[in-house]
This record gives sequence, C-alpha cells and structure tokens, in this order.
Amino acid sequence: MSRLDWLPDFLARLAAEHLLAHSGDEAVLAPAQRLVLDPEDWGNAAKVAARMGLRHVGMWADPSEGAGIVTRVATGADSTPDPQGIAVYACLEYQGGYVVLETAVPLDQPVLPSQTPHFPGLARLERHCHDLTGVTFQGHPDPRRWTRHQAWEEGEFPLRTDFPTAGRSVRHVGADADYPFPKVQGSGVYEIPVGPVHAGIIEPGHFRFQAMGEDVLRLEERLGYVHKGIEKIAVGRDPAALARLAARVCGDSTVAHTWAACQAMERATGGAVPPRADWLRALMAERERVANHLGDIGAICNDVGFGFAHMQCARLRELWQRRSRALFGHRLMMDAICPGGVAWDLTAEAPALLLADHTALRRAAIPLFDVIDDHPSLNDRLISTGRLSTAQVRALGCTGPVGKASGLPFDVRRDCPYPPYDRLEVVVPQEREGDVAARVRVRMSEIQESLVMMDRLLMTLPAGETTAPLPPAPPGAVGLGLVDGWRGEIMTFVRFGADGRITRFFPRDPSWFTWPALEQLILGNIVPDFPVCNKSVNGSYSGEDL
Repeated sequence: MSRLDWLPDFLARLAAEHLLAHSGDEAVLAPAQRLVLDPEDWGNAAKVAARMGLRHVGMWADPSEGAGIVTRVATGADSTPDPQGIAVYACLEYQGGYVVLETAVPLDQPVLPSQTPHFPGLARLERHCHDLTGVTFQGHPDPRRWTRHQAWEEGEFPLRTDFPTAGRSVRHVGADADYPFPKVQGSGVYEIPVGPVHAGIIEPGHFRFQAMGEDVLRLEERLGYVHKGIEKIAVGRDPAALARLAARVCGDSTVAHTWAACQAMERATGGAVPPRADWLRALMAERERVANHLGDIGAICNDVGFGFAHMQCARLRELWQRRSRALFGHRLMMDAICPGGVAWDLTAEAPALLLADHTALRRAAIPLFDVIDDHPSLNDRLISTGRLSTAQVRALGCTGPVGKASGLPFDVRRDCPYPPYDRLEVVVPQEREGDVAARVRVRMSEIQESLVMMDRLLMTLPAGETTAPLPPAPPGAVGLGLVDGWRGEIMTFVRFGADGRITRFFPRDPSWFTWPALEQLILGNIVPDFPVCNKSVNGSYSGEDL
C-alpha cells in the first residue's frame, strides 16, 4: 500500500476547481511527489489541500537569478533556463505521504497568492521568504517584516545573487523600537514587554503580553534577533562544509539537522549510505532525543518549584552527555554525521557500555517519572495549564511533543520511515489533554521508547564500513531531507549548482510551527505560568533565526 494512495483524490479535487497540477519526475524530490502549478493557482491549491486535511510542512523560495535554475511553464515541461525567475516550493503531508508544490514567478514581479489564509502556521515562513527573496504574498494577513531587523535596506533581499555574502554596511541600525505590536484596548488592560535580552543565557527573543490582572489576553513574539545568514552562507559550499553548517543551525538538534541535510544531499546525488552508518545515525539521534527530553522535563519541574526533579534530570543528562563525548567525540555529537555516513565508529567495547547505560538510566528514571506523574504539587501547576487543542495543533502544523500531546501523533520515523527505522518498531506516544502535563508525559514516554530502540540498534548493529563516497551531483540536482528530531519533523531542501556545490539550502526546524502555538496556549492562563508553558514547548530561537 502506497503512502500516496490519496494523491489521485487530491488531483481530482484540484481539477474540479479548474486547477492544473502537472506531475514532475517522482525521483527528483523523493520520497515526495512533485506537482507543478501555475502561479495564479498557488493559493487555491492550498485551499483544496486544507479542506482535504493535508498538513503544511513548509515553504521556501529559490532565487535563480544568474544561477540557471529551470523555470517550469504551464505545460509542466521544463523550459530553457530563466535567469530572471524565482522558484517557489511548498511541501505538504497526508497519511505519511509527501507532495511538493512548485511554481515560479518572474524576478521583476515576484507575486504569489498567500497560502497563509488556509494554513495559519505558514504566516512567518511566508514573511521570512519575502524578507530574504522579495516574493510578495498577496492576501497575507500580516504584512509586517519578520526577519529583516534593519540589518539591510528595505528593498534589498539577501538570498538574491546580487547581494554580497558579507552584507552591506547599513547607514543606521537603531533599536528595533518601531515594530507595530497590536494593542488590546480596554479598562484595566496593561502591557508587559519581556526581552529580547533575558536574565539567563538563552538566546534573545521579545515577548509582548497584554494582560488584565494576572490573566494573559494576548501574547505576541518577536524573534530573529540572532539572524545568522545560514541560507546565504550555505551558497558555494561543498557537501562536507554544508553538513558542518547544518550541524550549527540549532545546537541542541545538531544530529537531526545534520542528518536531514546529509539525507537531502544523498538523495540528490543518488548516494548510498552503508547500513552500519544508518544504525549509528539512528543511535545518535535517539541519544539526542533522550538528552533533550531529560533537560526539558527537569526544567519544567524547576519552573514550578520542584527542584528535586530538576537536579535528578540534570544529573542523568550530564552522565549521558559525557558518554556521548567519550564515544562520539562531542557532548552534543556535533559533526559526528557526514555526507555518506558517519565520522565516528563505535569500538568493540562500546555496545556493552551503552547497553549498561540504558539499564542504569531506566533504573534511575522510571521511579523519578512515577513521582513526576503523580505528585500533588506538580499536578496542581501542570494539569490544565497551557492547553492546546487538537484543532489548534492541526491548523498550525505542530509535530513532536507539542503535536503528540494534543492528539496528533505524527512521527516521521513511523509514518514515513527512513533507514534504519523502516526495520524497527517505532512506538509513538499520544496524549489528548494538550496541557503542560501531557507534554511532560510524552517526553517521559519517548525516553523509554528510545531506550528500547537503542537496545535493538546495538544488538543488530551491522558490521562493515561507516562511510561511502558521495557521487558527483548532476547540475541542478535537488534533494529533500525528512528526519524526525526530538522537537518533531525537520525538513531540509538542497540544490546543487553546475560546479557540484550548493546553490540553495533551506532547513525548516519544527520551531517555526511550535512558537505560534505558544502564543495560543498561553491565552487564559496567568502571567506567572508563562515560564512553564514556554518550557513545555521549548521552541528553538536559533532554529528559526536562520
């Protein structure tokens, strides 16, 4: 049974709305099916997709100015290269099957209908796309800039080829004080600005609260203060250098982001990964999941004054990361994955050490989790706090613990499995309450399931090589990486140029969709509950501040 059995129905629905979608080469963006659309049909295609229940995975643009990227015409055939076009993509998922919608707009008039009215979680991605490429989305409900924090001029777009990688000096970069935050009017309503600089060591982000008494009436986030230019500085890199860059998109997800980038490059080039490397990649990804879930569980407990659980989780996480440093060269396992395989292999003694670690973690964590799950003071603060409904996470496209805690248990490892998960049983936890307590329970369940999978990976670890050469990339080759990180689904797009180097890299972190969820789940809660609500989501600033 194919995961795209629903595709003919989707195409029929498009045809019923007089929308023509031409199927592209299935192998080009595997495992997704490419559908080429006319620009004027862009918004209506999203409307049809939303009505059918598809989930939006993300969108991005690929400026082809001077890069020779082929622009598809209405016949669905490839025309001659158009040096003045911008290709635009949108990825959608349904029942574990993916489609990528593709269209193109001229550089001198890059206008498309917005898909945000049909997929609210897409709002910031479209704004980011406009700020970096200049594509204007008509009908978008929020025309304010998102990524451009006065770092470049209003009419400049960094991802176009005429913009230098080092940027240009800006005549004046003052405080970003004129961002138009909407205000809630009414007697007794007051405003609380928080950040962007915080008391801790976290990255900068601004939160603007409107409250009455202690009740939060509205919250709006302002991110992008640490814009790194990831997409721009990726251009011209070779595969190994791109993998190193991907590892630094988000430090606490370095394994997942590197894996997604390497997977995209391997699919673009037709490269094969040795089985032992697949097993080791999964082992590292599950170790990353366990480490971060331990940290989040402890921090959530600490935010409501239960310091005992915080200290215990911190102790267990520290021991876990020390083992990662000893066996994989880095506490976060940064740069341990490379194109074609992995950079580190396990010694003959390592599997026994890791299996013993898994047993020790179970022995320590399961009684701790029992306490956390049934402690009166924790229940009082976590149950019913920060509730997010199934309808809300579906509209926003949330995955990971946020989606699973609200009744949407999508997991790439199970629903669109990639090696070695296609040979493992992946048990996905699901809760329905959608509150902070449910998000804690999902994390605790995932830790236990990851331990089971890691045991299985170690006991079935194949022998053999850990890397294979990456074949030369055909000019214009594209690839799509889809990996389940501990925050949820990561999608990565790469395109190679004629010289075998990268011309486009777009990593979509799960935080693009979970940050807006925080704005919704805090409503009706009290201001003092914001820290624990925030930590229960734990969106990545860096993952979104590309």
